[in-house]
Amino acid sequence: MEWFTSSDYWLSRLVFQRGLAALYVVAFLAAALQFRALIGERGMLPVPEFTARVPFRRSPSLFQLRYSDRLFAGCAWLGAALGAAVAVGAADAVPLPVAMGMWLLLWLLYLSIVNVGQLWYGFGWESLLLETGFLAVFLGNDEVAPPVLVLWLLRWLLFRVEFGAGLIKMRGDRCWRDLTCLYYHHETQPMPGPLSWFFHRLPRPLHRVETAANHVAQLVVPVLLFTPQPVAGAAAGLIVVTQLWLVLSGNFSWLNWLTILLALSAVDGRRAADALGLPGPRDLPGPPVWYEVLVWALVALVAVLSYWPVRNLLSGRQLMNYSFTSLHLVNTYGAFGSISRTRQEIVIEGTADRVVTPGTVWREYEFKGKPGDVRRMPRQYAPYHLRLDWMMWFAALSPAYARPWFEPLVGRLLENDRDTLRLLRVNPFPGTPPSQIRARLYLYRFTTWRERRATGAWWHRTLVREFLPPVRAGRVRR
Repeated sequence: MEWFTSSDYWLSRLVFQRGLAALYVVAFLAAALQFRALIGERGMLPVPEFTARVPFRRSPSLFQLRYSDRLFAGCAWLGAALGAAVAVGAADAVPLPVAMGMWLLLWLLYLSIVNVGQLWYGFGWESLLLETGFLAVFLGNDEVAPPVLVLWLLRWLLFRVEFGAGLIKMRGDRCWRDLTCLYYHHETQPMPGPLSWFFHRLPRPLHRVETAANHVAQLVVPVLLFTPQPVAGAAAGLIVVTQLWLVLSGNFSWLNWLTILLALSAVDGRRAADALGLPGPRDLPGPPVWYEVLVWALVALVAVLSYWPVRNLLSGRQLMNYSFTSLHLVNTYGAFGSISRTRQEIVIEGTADRVVTPGTVWREYEFKGKPGDVRRMPRQYAPYHLRLDWMMWFAALSPAYARPWFEPLVGRLLENDRDTLRLLRVNPFPGTPPSQIRARLYLYRFTTWRERRATGAWWHRTLVREFLPPVRAGRVRR
């Protein structure tokens, strides 16, 4: 069937697949380098304890069958190596069934990680990577022209990502409706980037324009994805521009980059190639029957599972970033339905003194990404995801949210646990562990232009209260 595939999207598929494979590499690397302290056998939320109480059907994973740190590391590094191979074209150099198997293995490996990752993997971009990765299994390789139906499923996913985010804003915080949310967002977002200070200091009228443009990009433009070309491609281009704006203004792991890839899949590759002076697509053979059957089965599955996300979009009690199945196949998305007006940060400190006195010297632990030292410029880490840094932001908002893992974190710092310290930028006790640790809650704000010139500081902070009183080793929960 000629309409089943379209060579017009050969370049779009190429860019999408190679970019998605690269993001898989980033995701697997983050898992390999951080898991021991977070969910390892001696981690803050150990996988064996999780699998002992959660059955396979609720959280399917290879690690439900057997877990060891060595096995987890092997799976994570295998995923990174396979993703790297696909990113440089390995899936286009093998027969179509083998290529589909490579994409399926990437998906299975990452699903296994997410489904035992617990709070550390409770972010919307985890489900987005899995849903996108599952659709990529059916996108084919150089043996067949891109299947039109799968391309439309990618547009349907992109629509839900953008439209869901737009709806939850309009239904949520009033500041989205009166166009004032960006007076605060660049300063209070989970992990500011190197340009966030400058974005925050833009004139307030520009912030209002920025907010209004966001509403257009998320509530109007996504509808145009379902129109004929070149309008659909232009709409995808506008989404790319808005996502690049978000890349520049903050750190949101691979969320923005994955959204950009989804948008690029909606661009007419033939037109793009002509505009860039690239060669046109070569004629590709028609798809085999078994492949057509699999694609139609995928369409039917997505159609059935879309019932719950659609119902959620229409609901006045819209859920944000929610998976309706344990396989994360067709999910609902959205972010920042409410905006914090102030920024609070937890600062963890240790001392070598066994008895605390007014003269006790406390030294701060420094995290890689989250604000700490007021003179340190925020760094760019996305698309890499610093999981502990992100969770520290949530802990400052809700101590109850941090209860399962914060005391175990402190306990490991009191022991100078090597895996935990690898998640930090500065350990003020490189030789002997501290005798005591405390945590304090500070109010952070970006400095003004005048303060920045006078002090060189990016932040100003004020002590709010004690978050955790001084504790010693053996006095906190492991």
